[in-house]
Amino acid sequence: MAKILTYRDGEPFPGRVGASLEESTPAWPISPRAPDGARNAILVVLDDVGFAQLGCFGSDIETPTFDALARRGLRYNNFHTTAMCSPTRACLMTGRNHHTAGMGGITDMALGFPGYHGRIPKSCAFVPDVLRRAGWATFALGKWHLAPSDELHAGAPRDRWPLGQGFERYYGFIGAETDQWAPSLIVDNRIISFTPPADYHLTADLVDRAIEMISDLRAADADKPFFLYLAFGACHAPHHAPREWIDRYRGRFDHGWDTWREQTHARQLELGILPKGTALTERPAWVQQWENLPADERGLYARMMEVYAGFLSHTDHHLGRLLNFLDETGETARSAILALSDNGASAEGGPNGSVNEGLLFNGIPDDLADNLKHIDALGSPTTYPHYPWGWAMAGNTPFKRWKRETHEGGVADPLIVAGPGIADPGAVRPHFLHAIDVAATLLDLCGVEMPRMLDGVVQEPVAGRSFLATLTDPGAATIRETQYFEQFGSRAIVHGPWKAVAWHCMGIKYQPGDDHGRPSSEDVWELYRIDRDFSENRDLAAEYPEKLRQMQDLWWAEAGRFGVLPIVPLRMFAHDRPLAIPLRQRYVLRPGAAPVPESVAAGTKLRPHSIVATVEIPKHGAEGTLLAHGGRFGGYSFYVQNGRLRYTYNFGGLEETTIESSTTIPDGRSTLAAVVTPGEATSVEVELSIDGRVVGKGRIARTMPFRFALVGAGLTCGYDDGAAVSANYEAPFRFSGALHAAIIDLGGTPIVDLLAEVESAFRTQ
Repeated sequence: MAKILTYRDGEPFPGRVGASLEESTPAWPISPRAPDGARNAILVVLDDVGFAQLGCFGSDIETPTFDALARRGLRYNNFHTTAMCSPTRACLMTGRNHHTAGMGGITDMALGFPGYHGRIPKSCAFVPDVLRRAGWATFALGKWHLAPSDELHAGAPRDRWPLGQGFERYYGFIGAETDQWAPSLIVDNRIISFTPPADYHLTADLVDRAIEMISDLRAADADKPFFLYLAFGACHAPHHAPREWIDRYRGRFDHGWDTWREQTHARQLELGILPKGTALTERPAWVQQWENLPADERGLYARMMEVYAGFLSHTDHHLGRLLNFLDETGETARSAILALSDNGASAEGGPNGSVNEGLLFNGIPDDLADNLKHIDALGSPTTYPHYPWGWAMAGNTPFKRWKRETHEGGVADPLIVAGPGIADPGAVRPHFLHAIDVAATLLDLCGVEMPRMLDGVVQEPVAGRSFLATLTDPGAATIRETQYFEQFGSRAIVHGPWKAVAWHCMGIKYQPGDDHGRPSSEDVWELYRIDRDFSENRDLAAEYPEKLRQMQDLWWAEAGRFGVLPIVPLRMFAHDRPLAIPLRQRYVLRPGAAPVPESVAAGTKLRPHSIVATVEIPKHGAEGTLLAHGGRFGGYSFYVQNGRLRYTYNFGGLEETTIESSTTIPDGRSTLAAVVTPGEATSVEVELSIDGRVVGKGRIARTMPFRFALVGAGLTCGYDDGAAVSANYEAPFRFSGALHAAIIDLGGTPIVDLLAEVESAFRTQ
């Protein structure tokens, strides 16, 4: 049988191949080209920005860029997300519900069930993949958080990284958060070692790179449309901003969150962001009344909010640079811009906020007295701050609750849409929308359909619906009658004018009686008539028990339809997931290799281990990092400085302990070692040796039992990446001699069951 010749994507060759050129007819593969006049699509995603935190949604935080975008576009006051970052981003990118996409929770807390395993199936194609195949250039910048946490290392497959999901270029950080002053960065498919220059900030860098990508495209192709996904780190913790932006707000929040809520609520009503008569929900008992706080706490918490406000205004400023560039280059006239936040304001700072959020993930409480010592440094490179949950409550005005929960405070978010053809710029649209509808609308804007099959994989139906008609018709029909919600066991269902919602304790107790071990069947469901009670202020469950039962039944039906079950409230960093890389006792690292993420690096915490490095010291001496794990807010470093061997342990950015050799390292070849032995509680004993001879001993009173950081904190050899572990040197502090290898040997089992310890801490909070 003659072979069927193909020439592009498996299609039959349309020409003719004969024995000679004269007997043959050529045909050229032609790359897909978007139609003339096709629009650019720009999706801007903020992180942890609540419904009430943009100026155009009622805030007094200065956001002139977003406000100007709203004046020439539309604000949607009934837009909803999933209450968490990875799940919302899965909805935005695929148009499928988050459980359908395997993102019932964040990737770091995956479960062994289809709705939660943290791997978006290829049956849920990404919008950029579809647009790329239709002739669009596709660029992604900033936060990703859509790849499994055990596939973030240099040796991992890349099919769920941005370039594996349809983006042609990527610059950003791939996990949940990063240090804005010294980020962990990936360029396209490559983890890079990055030492930030003076005055660096990630937000400015992302906008610079976005402008660069568009300029690169236009230098080669003047007409090709692009899809730009710009996902800022702002305003997720750490709240980092230049001092001059923070100081603009000095004294602006001294009146506290209770008064701020009242003032913001009044502005929202005046702006028409809220329907007339919308009530301000009561402050819950577990959020401190501002007036009753001691003066020093009020001062600290006000400063934490000044830092957040500076962070948001700084981000707004740099987004303005991008929009100005689009204006100057003529791109604005052909661009649709959607700007939104991924969930409600975050209460993860707890009641008192934090100077180093990483302490939470080690079960280490923040110390108020210590935090007060750092008040003037908040937002700087020496802090990793988060504000108290009173400000999260205020940021979600007029709603109840916050991020991670399915009351409106967790799932109601700002959405701004601007672009050509809007009938009534500056208006507020009341249409009920969900994040899944954004993907459908992006495709509709571009005139492209999601295929039924892609690369041989049958595609899940797109659950989202386009709201394009609402841009030109204020009276366009509502596209969505029903939408379910689930996050950490909290559940909700919207159907027409009704919403039923049940809060479930996920492990953090707000008041006596909260118990994450309580069966979901015992959760108390509330019922609201949201067309008349926009803020969920009046619970009608007792008045309409039959309607509540119908809504509960509908939630269970939708849960079964979209893969929500089983309900699992407490999720602990995918601890029972099979290891992508088998554990081993001996880890050999070579100098210059990419940082190894903490999730797959040698687990030395509270475990006997040794570090051995073989070096060549030239006659003029050498210094630098041999091995480092972590960063400025927790970790250890094994290094040479001033001719001596050193081991420094950084406990949560709070204290550093350095053990130094009593003698200098001789010229020539040497074997340098540190033996670490756990002691009482979380203390360790460290013994240093040179060529087998003990040259230094010391005790480290406190070590971090669980994680050096939520994300990042890579293990490096021959240099220290990002923000240095120790204040004794500046990163990257590359070793200037010859380093052959550094070996970590795990000589024993962990002293404590870390998982049991952390789960116990969550249960008793």
